Amino acid sequence: MRVKDKVALITGSGRGIGAATAIRLAEEGAKVVVNDINAEHAEQTAALINNSGGTAVAHPCDITDKAAVTGLIQRAIDEFGRLDILVNNAGVTRDNLIHKLSEDDWDTVMNVHLKGAFYCSQAAQQHMVAARYGKIVNFSSTSALGNRGQLNYATAKAGLQGFTKTLAIELGKFNINVNAVAPGFIETDMTRATAERMGVDFEQFKAYGAQQSLLGRVGQPIDIANAVLFLVSDESSFITGQTLYVRGGI
Repeated sequence: MRVKDKVALITGSGRGIGAATAIRLAEEGAKVVVNDINAEHAEQTAALINNSGGTAVAHPCDITDKAAVTGLIQRAIDEFGRLDILVNNAGVTRDNLIHKLSEDDWDTVMNVHLKGAFYCSQAAQQHMVAARYGKIVNFSSTSALGNRGQLNYATAKAGLQGFTKTLAIELGKFNINVNAVAPGFIETDMTRATAERMGVDFEQFKAYGAQQSLLGRVGQPIDIANAVLFLVSDESSFITGQTLYVRGGI
């Protein structure tokens, strides 16, 4: 029970890595606020947690809307009295080569990843600073190192690493740890969509990803959830400002 009775908010936790993270933290004793832009998905994840003996509430909203984010953070406070953990996981892809990339594709990816993380962190840190305790984990990606067809996504994910480092510098004196996780190839709906965009069979796509890994397999959402669990637990209390690549040793 490494996060017993802590209050955690995970954005984009209706499906995939976000859902796995919400469930994993709940298994370790956290009270979870499940956020997703899709209300049905948010409710499903919260129900899975509650039906398994955990504690969760669903609060769907668009994290690019500042007023909505204010309400989201306040929901955590109203339900559970405080906010200890924020996981900025919500993300989207709008992949294309630069000559095909539209302004809307660029803005959508930047807004969700960067503006969303900014709004959520800005609202959450007020409560964490007052409590002199907090854990923030931002989701970067191995795409931050550059990836063909993902100019917008790679730029946003690289930006989140700078965001993480700077936030760690600003909030460290308040006993708030800020770190990032950068997943590699993880088997999710998002990677399936990437395969479809490329016109590649998903099983072949996974096989290629496994070949790139020193471990000979692709990652699963639980692999990332376990990394997040470590970073939001007190076991990592002397780690801040870091980006942890979880990519099978590519």
